[in-house]
Amino acid sequence: MGEIIYDLRKKIHEIKYDLNQLGESPSEIPEMITSANLLRSNEFLLKTNEKKTELVSTYEQYSEALEAMLSSVFEIQKDLKEILKTQSSMITTKKKKPSKSKNTKK
Repeated sequence: MGEIIYDLRKKIHEIKYDLNQLGESPSEIPEMITSANLLRSNEFLLKTNEKKTELVSTYEQYSEALEAMLSSVFEIQKDLKEILKTQSSMITTKKKKPSKSKNTKK
């Protein structure tokens, strides 16, 4: 489980890095015609949208893995509480039993 979470965190950081590498939306170049500027802008938006979709998907997988791990931790905690209760009751039971004394008659 820990390896899955580590891999997902690594993937999240890589996607964020890729998004940062895309930089800002390309500015319009006055010398170019409007349709060329729109194409450049559209390409940028497609790339950033893909990365953001991938990022959201990876965060979803990451949160599911964390929830599974947390569920396991709660199960372990529950089991440990039961063990402690059992051990505690065993100690209490041993203390309540009177010790048998040996009476020897001559």
